Amino acid sequence: MKVFRKLLWIILGIVVVLALSSAVYIYTHSPEYTGTKELDKLTQKVEVYFDTYGIPHIYAKSEEDAFRSLGYVHAQDRLWQMELLRRIGKGGLSEIFGEDMLKTDKFFLSLGIDDASVKTVEMISKNSPVVRLSQAYLDGINQYIEEGPTPIEFHLTGLEKTPFTLKDIYNTIGYMAFDFAMAHKTDPLLTNIKNKLGPDYLTDLGLNTDPNSTLIKNYKPTLRDSIKNEVAGLVSEMLKDFPVPLFEGSNSWVIAPNKTKNGKVILANDPHIGFAQPSVWYEAHLNAPTYEKYGYHLAGVPFPILGHDRKLAYGITIFENDDIDFYYEEENEDDTNSYKTPSGWKKYEVISKIIKVKGKKDVMFTYKKSDHGPILNGIADQVSDTRPIAMSWIYTKVENKILDALYGMSHAQNLSEFRESLPNVHAPGLNMMYGDAMGNVAWFATAKLYEMPDSTNTKFILEGSTGKDEPLRYLDFSENPMAINPSWNYVYSANNQPDSINGKLYPGYYLPEDRAKRIVSLLEPKDDWDREAVQEMMLDDTSMVNTEVVTNLSKSMEVEQLNDKQIAILDKLNLWDGSSQLQQVEPGIYNRWIYFILKNTFADELGTEMFGQMLDTHFHKRLIAHMAEKETSVWWDDITTTDSVETKKERVNLSFRQAYQSLEEEFGNNPDKWTWNKLHTLEHGHPIGQIKALRFLFNVGPFPVSGTREVINNMYFNYDDTGFYPVTSGPSTRRVIDFSDIENSTSILPTGQSGNPFSEHYDDQSEMYIQGKFRKMMMNKEEIIKTQKSLLVFEPKK
Repeated sequence: MKVFRKLLWIILGIVVVLALSSAVYIYTHSPEYTGTKELDKLTQKVEVYFDTYGIPHIYAKSEEDAFRSLGYVHAQDRLWQMELLRRIGKGGLSEIFGEDMLKTDKFFLSLGIDDASVKTVEMISKNSPVVRLSQAYLDGINQYIEEGPTPIEFHLTGLEKTPFTLKDIYNTIGYMAFDFAMAHKTDPLLTNIKNKLGPDYLTDLGLNTDPNSTLIKNYKPTLRDSIKNEVAGLVSEMLKDFPVPLFEGSNSWVIAPNKTKNGKVILANDPHIGFAQPSVWYEAHLNAPTYEKYGYHLAGVPFPILGHDRKLAYGITIFENDDIDFYYEEENEDDTNSYKTPSGWKKYEVISKIIKVKGKKDVMFTYKKSDHGPILNGIADQVSDTRPIAMSWIYTKVENKILDALYGMSHAQNLSEFRESLPNVHAPGLNMMYGDAMGNVAWFATAKLYEMPDSTNTKFILEGSTGKDEPLRYLDFSENPMAINPSWNYVYSANNQPDSINGKLYPGYYLPEDRAKRIVSLLEPKDDWDREAVQEMMLDDTSMVNTEVVTNLSKSMEVEQLNDKQIAILDKLNLWDGSSQLQQVEPGIYNRWIYFILKNTFADELGTEMFGQMLDTHFHKRLIAHMAEKETSVWWDDITTTDSVETKKERVNLSFRQAYQSLEEEFGNNPDKWTWNKLHTLEHGHPIGQIKALRFLFNVGPFPVSGTREVINNMYFNYDDTGFYPVTSGPSTRRVIDFSDIENSTSILPTGQSGNPFSEHYDDQSEMYIQGKFRKMMMNKEEIIKTQKSLLVFEPKK
């Protein structure tokens, strides 16, 4: 008995020691939101008030002190996220995650992001305000790296902390620019469809925008106004297990005074980005005598990409313009190190890089580069084409002034100054949404656009040796699509096709009109908008297009072949209003039906791999309504049957029965139990949360969630054989800026402000987000001080 008691005391002692050790570890590794710290190079005291949700309100006597303090507090909440983002462009993920990331590192190294960043840093003026404030921000990050506790992710991966530099800022921006592009997934796939199946199969894909669909209208004011298969496979494969969020789409609209209840502008913005933990945006309110901005920052980037103050507000959506072109190069048979140009043979540039791999020897990586860009053959096994394929990307072709653009946008005092900064955005293509206290509203499509020959279709791989498929000229920014104070009193963007430029629709990878159509239908008839109504609109989950799709498909249904329950479900779908709430059954049967239609229609011709690649592109989303309307198409036939030619009617009926059967097998024979909450869930995954034992600590969720694909509350998911719909991307924030009551403007983040799992702000907004709630973005200093959760003071180092 004594031995047993002794053993119990030993076990109890071990438990107590472990508990105390864990408590000490958590305490010492949590962000510090209170106390006093000394900062290098600080000129005067800075006060940082953290509000209820951990958002810093930084009050400084100079901009440099404000940005230096921002760097420190940003790092203590998001250093791991900063580390991941700066590594992508320079091929540094294998050093953390091992050889599984080699393909990804090779691909991003070949894009030339890191080389372009080196070149940009060499060219910029070190005394410019952009560089001075950026360096102040980096100084704050680096002091935290030197003095602050090491985030747990560094311990778990064995990674050493190293200082951040200006090049890291540009590498993070470069990754963002690439991630916004869509041509790398689409052009090679379409080329392979054309080569494998012939041009007839392209005709029915609806590749060109219908000019009668919902287009974003241009409105330029007068003086009276106030002012391809293997390459596609490579990209899909290397992004499959990507450890950071992918940028997807977005909504934004800005309502002019004539359409608001209080006669002031209201701006709404919810950029759609891949869900992950930590969430992509870091909120911070900076205040100095010459600068104030409540902004949303990318990890490791000093200037906000979304922001507002008392004078103006701005947000973004993705433009979706085509800024990547692929070219076949013709190699010299006698010298494979040479390729043909219009002026003769030319030597490839041969570039060698070293990739560090966790637990393995360094890998030497060498690739060729033509005038167009990197040769993708040899970068990964997926590219086995004997013809060299080069990738030409506008981001690395022209001078990089994106940081200057972000500085200019965040420091603009009015519409004119804001517009002046936008030509500096060459890539990624962004729709910049603007509103101000003076009553101006505007939309600008920002990107370095270029004109191609009329005979060139940039959605296919082009010929690189002849010179006939080269850009003719860059467009002046004044030619870009835009609308400034239009007569219809609002501007919007939902990643849909902008109206024509010089009589032509600019090529791109625009999303279907679903969200645009709904936004316009809600904005147009109402002239008394207020903040609450706009918030409600941001949560709208109704698709006008989905109901049209159901109507068109139902015309092909053979009701006499259905049983009573199936007829009841079909009737329910035909009465459906297109919404996607948790207790509805219509969203589940609709999405299963659509998936089976896509699979039964396209997979026989494309094969499993190419069909999967199609589902990974934007253009498949545009196919759904297009094919539902189309009675005859070469795609309807099942090429695996030799004795019959299948029709739309057969495809639609078969798919409906398969959808019904799959739900019955999953959830039983009572269709009332096939509710959306059982199929549609959201979990915010952390890279280390992929390890099952650590999922509870790092991941947030899962939660059943309303919304669906291509509605305003765009909770996007991929189609696959599982028939379940875990959400992959959606609103990365919901912001409503109301100039009639600027200090009560509202926002929400998907999880929380901090990326540190030991912080109370790691997930404290996650349930509010799911419930469609908003919180105040405070700007009134008196209120901030009165309601503060904590105060952190930075003082100059003695």
